[in-house]
This record gives sequence, structure tokens and C-alpha cells, in this order.
Amino acid sequence: MRLPEELTLPDGMIPEETTDPPVTPRDAATVVLLRDGPTGPEAFLQRRVRGMPFAGGMTAFPGGGVDPRDEEASIAWNGPEPEHWARRLGCGTDLARALVCAAVRETFEEAGVLLAGESPDHVVTDTERYDAERHALVSKELSLAGMLRSHGLVLRADLLVPWSNWVTPEMEPRRYDTRFFVTTVPEGQRADARTGEAAEAYWRTPEDALADWRAGHNGLLPPTWVTLSELAEHEDVAGALRAERSIDKVVPKIVRQDGAWRVVLPEPPDRES
Repeated sequence: MRLPEELTLPDGMIPEETTDPPVTPRDAATVVLLRDGPTGPEAFLQRRVRGMPFAGGMTAFPGGGVDPRDEEASIAWNGPEPEHWARRLGCGTDLARALVCAAVRETFEEAGVLLAGESPDHVVTDTERYDAERHALVSKELSLAGMLRSHGLVLRADLLVPWSNWVTPEMEPRRYDTRFFVTTVPEGQRADARTGEAAEAYWRTPEDALADWRAGHNGLLPPTWVTLSELAEHEDVAGALRAERSIDKVVPKIVRQDGAWRVVLPEPPDRES
């Protein structure tokens, strides 16, 4: 997929001096929450607070870096085992477990959606009773494993679908190796904007979110723009969740062209070779 000519990066986002050697990316997870709307699937988007060290003011999906405690093996787990996720995500088993747990934790911290239940086939419907735990997770006073254990909850890894893998360009001072997941909001739950990292949050169809970008109403980084464009190809949430995708690591480059900073995507791998 080629990025449009209009998709440029703000000058203030690009460092005046690059780091040599490049900074090692931090592992992270991003989750695209989906729901079916009147005209097709809608995605939950957040406009990040301006002044944040990474992607301040940009519109993005919930997500964040892996916490070392996300690797805790004591978490009650339903769905494909970490070995399966390791094969799908192209990483080791411990990291695969941590990425799935980070996806669940960040989704709860930033959007109030909890992918867990009291049994392997159950998902909680009332997440407000876990408000204190949500704040404790944000402040790192509590781990996801500790929260789930204390309430007898099972992590629902089966509700997550891997989507893509993006790595921040080498010239950036803050770099992330981010696995993107998609899921749907469980019945009875509601995504909210009660996070200190977002100035606002809302639902948009991918087409409308891209139209907002073209009109200058939001700022999108390339991974968000590409993900929205891919989701726009699906008629409903079920279709997006069934999509067969290869999770290839995408490492863009940043170049200066025509007086603007542009992102160049690598050529896709040759599947027949």
C-alpha cells in the first residue's frame, strides 16, 4: 500500500539530530476496538493529549508499551496458548504472552473495555466495579495478573485477532515495536474516554475517519492511516475478525521531500519466493 502525498509529518515531530546507533524499540500493543454501526464497522479512536512525548495531538487507537509484569505466567488464560501467539507474532513465547496481556491491560486502562470473564466462556458486562483496579493499573500499583487473580477472572485471549506489526522509524528518539490487534466491544460494555492520555474519544467508520483526516480535522500517523484503510475494505466487524492476514514487521523510513517529512513504506515481501 502506498501512502498518499498529503500524509506528511509535522516538523516538530522529527528530531533535529538522529540517534546513532538507532534506539532499540520498546515492545508495545495497540488494540482496534470495533463495533457494527448503521453504515458498517466503526472504530474507537482517541485524540492524544498535545505535549505527550510520543504522537502528541495525533488521533490513534488505544495502546501502550509492555510492562515487565505482563509476562506473568500465572494469569488464567482462555484461547490460543502463548506458543500459538509466538508463531503468529514472530517472537518468543514469553514476549507473546506479554503482548497479549498488554493488549488486554491497555484496552482496559485507556478505554474501560475488559476482555476477561469469570469463566472461559464468559465476559464481564459491568466494568465500573473494577474502577479502583483500573486506576491502580494505570499507576502501576497493580499488575494485570494481580487484578485477574483477586477477582477470579480469566483473560480472554480468544477475543483478540492479530492484525499487523509496525516499528517506529530508526531516526525517532522514541521507538516502539507495536503489534496491532482487533477485537469487538463485549456485549454490555462501553468504551469511554476516561484516560489522562486522550483529549477526546469517539467512534467513527474508517471512511469517515479518513475523510476527517483529508479535511484536516485530525492527524493520523501512517500505521493508523493504513489500518483504517484496511478496515474500510470490510462490510462488518465479523468480516474484519475473519480476515486472514500475515503479520509482517513493517519498518518505515522517514525522508525529506518537497519541503516536508514523508514516510516511505518498505516493499511487501514476495510471497512466492
